[in-house]
Amino acid sequence: MVLLGALAFVVALLVSVMLHEAGHFLTARRYGMKATQFFVGFGPTLWSRTRGETEYGVKAIPAGGFVKIVGMTPLEEVAPGDEDRAFYKQPAGRRAVVLAAGSTMHFLIAVVLVFGVTFAVGVVDEQAPVLAAPQACVLETLPAQGQPAPACGAAGTTAAPAQAAGLQKGDRVLSVGGTRTPTWESVVEQIRSSAGQPVPLVLERDGAQTTVTVTPVPVQRPSMKDPKTTETVGAIGAGRTLVTERLGPVAAAGESVDRLGLIIKGTWISLTEKLGTITKLYSDERDPQGLVGAYGAGRVSGEILAADALPWSIRISDFLLLMAGLNLFVGIFNLLPLLPLDGGHLAVLGYEQARDRLRRLRGYRGPLQRVDLTRLLPLTYAVVVVFIGATLFILGADIVNPISLTGS
Repeated sequence: MVLLGALAFVVALLVSVMLHEAGHFLTARRYGMKATQFFVGFGPTLWSRTRGETEYGVKAIPAGGFVKIVGMTPLEEVAPGDEDRAFYKQPAGRRAVVLAAGSTMHFLIAVVLVFGVTFAVGVVDEQAPVLAAPQACVLETLPAQGQPAPACGAAGTTAAPAQAAGLQKGDRVLSVGGTRTPTWESVVEQIRSSAGQPVPLVLERDGAQTTVTVTPVPVQRPSMKDPKTTETVGAIGAGRTLVTERLGPVAAAGESVDRLGLIIKGTWISLTEKLGTITKLYSDERDPQGLVGAYGAGRVSGEILAADALPWSIRISDFLLLMAGLNLFVGIFNLLPLLPLDGGHLAVLGYEQARDRLRRLRGYRGPLQRVDLTRLLPLTYAVVVVFIGATLFILGADIVNPISLTGS
């Protein structure tokens, strides 16, 4: 299942790349520019077909994609008859739209995914007092970190009262010992304080209420007030399961805005504060919320879809929200004012237009003087080298010191 989840990540990533390039392609065609190639992937061509003036195809290395628009820069040769359709000959506004269209597609993907998940699945009620499937036994004490837990029936284990009392997955706990329990935290508090005492539980099961009596067994657990100390508390061997609350279109739209705000905030943190954690990627101090590459994100995606303890609806929604966050990150990153990113080309375009306006205010009436891109080539190559180096550095960390949702 982990491999299937990783494959789903690769497919979703390629779809995002295709839509990114489609943004450039469709806007260029809309303004009459000539696009001669539209490919997914790099390297040797696996398949292609020419329709009209454009060759569409798939290449062997699924690491991106590209659209070939005639005359992207004045440095390129343009075939006779295509001069008026060359990219660099178009008005600045049209060029800006084409350049920004790739990132715009990523932003649209993120918005559609977040709203779709929020409306179709709803929001997770993390404090809902709903039971997971009862465990077979309860550990009298928790094993030391890194040590395996004893098997049920071995010394240090006790048969789980929840299973003996007939508790079922999906039971909603309405009250414990006569005390209402609207949240999971309140259920835990009542169970922990009732060690060795028979306690009635009022449950909602299949739309009807039922009452069962369960006797929490005394166990040693970290104190909720001071986790460094242990205390004797009650346990029944039943955890919680996550449930979702469906929302209407208006409420879903509001929740989507909140979620997008959190994703944007996380993206900003990744582009600023988290950059400093790159020196710890290979150490035990690696930030689990820090930098991760495509390989690491694929691994996390696989673990999300393989989390058997969660309902499929939550697993799929978590996966889609991860893809929404990735698309938002890529969209923002692509707009950074660095060549060869689209943001670098936009920065050059903006500089040209601002310089031209200042010159015309001073009386200049000649043609637009373009930036000499050959002077920027060393900087462009340096950026590419840094990007490749960082990508390989993070890839190595994802392989030898991976971030894992399961902690292993």
